[in-house]
Amino acid sequence: MAHLTWRVLNNELHSFSEEKVLSLLNEELVGEKRLSILRRLHQRYSILRADRERIEILSQAKRV
Repeated sequence: MAHLTWRVLNNELHSFSEEKVLSLLNEELVGEKRLSILRRLHQRYSILRADRERIEILSQAKRV
């Protein structure tokens, strides 16, 4: 993504996959390093990662 803006974050962040959010986070880290954007991307990434991990853990528990 060329230039990540608050407008894009507000309108589209909820529809991005975990991989896409991580990619955007890494791009921001090597690019502009805007704290507010980094914070928001990390918040969303953490939620997506936790949801995925929870599903993985619970699916293992159901097999036992």
